[in-house]
Amino acid sequence: MQRTPILITLVVMSLLHPKVVGAQSGPPDAARGSAEAIVTDQAEKVPVPDLRKSAKKRASSVERTRPAEWAGLVRGGRFMDLFEPMPDLGGMTSDTWGVEGVVPRDVNNGIEDPKWSYWGGNTLHVDGKYHLFVCRWPENDPRGHFAYPDSVIVHAVCDRPYGPFRVVREIGVGHNPTCYQTDNGPFVLYHTTGCYIADSIDGPWTASKLTYDSRDQPNTKSVNYLHNNTFAKREDGSFFMLNRKGQAWFSKDGISPFFRVTEGIVYPPAEGRYEDPVVWRDEVQYHLIVNDWQGRIAWYQRSKDGVNWTVEPGEAYQPGIAVHASGVKEDWYKYERIRILQDDHGRAIAANFAVIDFDKRGDLPNDSHSSKLIVLPLTVPRRLTVLGEKSVIGNTDSIRMRIHAESGFDPHSDVDVQSLRFGASDEVNFGRGCRAVKFEEDGDDLIVTFAGDSGFTVENFAGKLLGKTTEGELMFGWSRLPGVHYIESILSARAPVFHDNTASVKIENFGQVASPVAKVTLLVRGNVVASETVPALDPFGEAIVRLQVAGERPRRGDEVTVRIERNEVELSSFALPQ
Repeated sequence: MQRTPILITLVVMSLLHPKVVGAQSGPPDAARGSAEAIVTDQAEKVPVPDLRKSAKKRASSVERTRPAEWAGLVRGGRFMDLFEPMPDLGGMTSDTWGVEGVVPRDVNNGIEDPKWSYWGGNTLHVDGKYHLFVCRWPENDPRGHFAYPDSVIVHAVCDRPYGPFRVVREIGVGHNPTCYQTDNGPFVLYHTTGCYIADSIDGPWTASKLTYDSRDQPNTKSVNYLHNNTFAKREDGSFFMLNRKGQAWFSKDGISPFFRVTEGIVYPPAEGRYEDPVVWRDEVQYHLIVNDWQGRIAWYQRSKDGVNWTVEPGEAYQPGIAVHASGVKEDWYKYERIRILQDDHGRAIAANFAVIDFDKRGDLPNDSHSSKLIVLPLTVPRRLTVLGEKSVIGNTDSIRMRIHAESGFDPHSDVDVQSLRFGASDEVNFGRGCRAVKFEEDGDDLIVTFAGDSGFTVENFAGKLLGKTTEGELMFGWSRLPGVHYIESILSARAPVFHDNTASVKIENFGQVASPVAKVTLLVRGNVVASETVPALDPFGEAIVRLQVAGERPRRGDEVTVRIERNEVELSSFALPQ
């Protein structure tokens, strides 16, 4: 699959600062700063502003106009279609706080307490228990909802993923926590101003800080730059991270420094005030949901590497998704801080939300308004394998796919084969794609043959299956495609440094495999001034490449570009603004 070149376009200042555009560029964000990064060979400790200074009045909600094509989406074409009815946990009551739209409700779902306002948190399944890490503050605090800067993280447990969760310990001060386990054992409990680390999920927890190296990228001092980070463990135990501003970072192990690779945001190129990203990785790909808090909708995206993302059509979620099988609806005013509960295959099986019944500024102490965490079940994707080694891109006569059996799912009896469509998601989401023309049993699995126009192109790295079960329920899944390389090197350059008629550029590999020999080229005002070979690099390896500069060295204000390529194949691209 062809990739775009590593292009770093810089304007010569007192130092040269690279900017990435391999990720999609998005609309201007009023919260995005313009301060320049400080170039350093050491991991840069980026200061995080005091949350008390960030609790400012924000613009009121607005209605976003959806793309017209979304009207043609079929059931299962939007991520939002995956939310299932909330389970009956025996706590349905009207004797609780909240506006009329959230009463009655099941107070056993997630976690709530009239004495506390809860916000944000993720769940891990460890040793047969579900462990929730969530923050809270006293409901009677004089600041109301805006007491959140002094929130405390608590650890709560339950035998099931939906609640009711019981608090077993307070861990310490922190807001918007996210907990993950590293490959070599320790747990990391990230929050907006630091982290806690423990060898056991039950603690004891030691206060610490993650280290971030912006690698000469701009905006390192913008407000909320490193708030609400989200993490996904890669196949080799290294970690991918996305910060609130939508840039990709990588760490060897989830504790050692996170290195920034992109500058251009990966979020959709559409109007929105984006926050609260969540990423997760399963057996097929990376997934991302990001919330437009002002428009009160969210977007869903996919990626094979965490750097280059595909935007899927339709809302990922919006108010109104909390519905019980009985028809009772919990009409929360806002849904924020989505976190995903994953199974052993990495699949999303449930979603946590921080919800509030009223506008945050109207949530006052000792009133009938507050916030809590709810848990919504998700339709679990089926495990799929496209058979054969031949590429399915283009005019493929047929595609054979294995639908794997698993506990609680018998593809022999549970699949409505005639309802199935398979192909590129931008086809299947609208009811198109290949149709099932044949099926056969193979042990406990089912092999289905598809024919027709799949819509696959060189840009596709996963296929989507959409259909129904024999009970009429939604059924879907994703499959990797033959011929696509999923684990590749990720080469990235720091800002070049010029010395008279020479220049040096540090090139680093943030992929999970060694990079092949490549070429780096420097351009000044669009003209090539130097080119040199980049040696093969191990994962997280680096090389300082020295180049002989032909012609006049760049002057202050000149545009300088760094391009990395191999065999004329463009690897990735990024640029720096003036």
